[in-house]
Amino acid sequence: MSSYISFLLGALFIWFVQKVIALRQRRYSNAPYPPGPKPKPLIGNALDFPTSRAPETYLEWGKKYQSDFVFGSALGTSALVLNKLEDADELLDRRARKYSDRPALPVLKLSAPLRMDWEWNVAAQRYGLRWRFHRTLCQQHFRAVAARNYYPHILEKTHDMLGRLLRDPEHFEEHNKMLSISLPMATMYGYNVQSFDDPCIVAADESTRLGTSLVIPGGTWINVIPALAKIPSWFPGAWGVRSAKKVRELTNEIQRIPLEFVKKAVENGSAVPSLVGDFLKRKKEGNATEEEEDAILNIANTVYSGAFYYLMAINPEIQKKAQDEIDRVVGTGRLPNFDDRPALPYVEALYREVLRLAPPVPLGLPHTLTEDDYYKGYFIPKGALSNAQWFYRISGCFGHWLIYISIYFDRAMSRDEELHQDPLVFKPERYLDERGNLRNDTRVIAYGFGRRLNIAYRVCAGKHIASATVWMAVASVLACFNIGKAKDDLGNELDIKDDYDDFGVLRHKTQFKCTFVPRSSAIQDLIHAAP
Repeated sequence: MSSYISFLLGALFIWFVQKVIALRQRRYSNAPYPPGPKPKPLIGNALDFPTSRAPETYLEWGKKYQSDFVFGSALGTSALVLNKLEDADELLDRRARKYSDRPALPVLKLSAPLRMDWEWNVAAQRYGLRWRFHRTLCQQHFRAVAARNYYPHILEKTHDMLGRLLRDPEHFEEHNKMLSISLPMATMYGYNVQSFDDPCIVAADESTRLGTSLVIPGGTWINVIPALAKIPSWFPGAWGVRSAKKVRELTNEIQRIPLEFVKKAVENGSAVPSLVGDFLKRKKEGNATEEEEDAILNIANTVYSGAFYYLMAINPEIQKKAQDEIDRVVGTGRLPNFDDRPALPYVEALYREVLRLAPPVPLGLPHTLTEDDYYKGYFIPKGALSNAQWFYRISGCFGHWLIYISIYFDRAMSRDEELHQDPLVFKPERYLDERGNLRNDTRVIAYGFGRRLNIAYRVCAGKHIASATVWMAVASVLACFNIGKAKDDLGNELDIKDDYDDFGVLRHKTQFKCTFVPRSSAIQDLIHAAP
């Protein structure tokens, strides 16, 4: 009973502080906040924020309140959701200097002993000098030209995936996951993941599942009342504390195992080229700083889809058209390589269409403002962390006033009828002109926003490596296999539902069955012979 009263008093205090902050902001602006659900006393929009299928909910908000961007707040957390590409371009690209901060989620803090320890993640770092230093290193190592240094790793891991598909096609989702995890381990550390029993695979999978569920709005009360992190993990209802503690333990393992491996390899001279391994060699020669070491390790730990298989299984005519192009350009005597990419416009269009129709992060990662802004007659306040420091010092329970700029790709930007004709149809041709050549627009919005002129802010730092990896996987699988629907015992094809599962900020295609049939015996020989 006493804990309930304490919680109620804490919520009341946070509500009072929010009102004070809002009044202070209103002194400088008479403009209204963007439209959204009417907040309730004390809890604001806490009951309105979705805990699953958030993109659909926010799109419904937009229709209900007749606005392309909507707003809601609850217990110190505020969200501005953008449903139109033109608004995201204006705010996140052209005004990137204002909109490139990240929310100071208490659950991410590095210093708290029971929290997640994800503050090292470059994507989650606050905008400032430390982030800019990390970003500079990312641009040095992951820009388009530098990304070519990782092509051998990408080819090796892609060929490994082809072999796994040939031996065990039933578990295609696991093979895809193996590629997504083993590749960054190889490029960052030279660490060769062999199976799903590898402790790094186990830790990364569980850490991602738990961690992403804690960082979404409403994921844990720790983000609203940081003092709740002090509750013992055995206390009833302390799910957030237990989950954050588990994520921290798993994260430490993900960092420790490959780092110890590469250090040992550098010492005995067996290290293969990798980001961390090459740096440690320079450090051993006295050509590296402690600041650079910290940044390199953070970047390495940060760099960690079934939708493609699904779309191929239900669109055999598109699959056949892409395979015909591969056969004309590559032939049947070898596997695709990166030199083939410019000569395969239809495969390129197919790759872009997969990411348009089924982006893995449909809400994007949240941005926050570094200063107040006005847009289309509405007031968008900066995160009020500095305005409420006195509250933090007094109570230790900081209800942070932050703005989430969340980009809803699915059914909004990527499926906007104003941008795409027949937006729900899988149609690679939308990226080609009447002669079958790629259109000039090379942008893939699944890699995010945050580039202004030639300055990269929050756009995905590893997009060139990610693009190369996904494209090579698409081209290689199409070259080697015919993907089709699975059949029942009577030979009837099994339908595949167009549904997806949410895992925090991530979205994956719901599990389904399909078949992978090698296109020829010669293809099987090529897969077996691939390095």
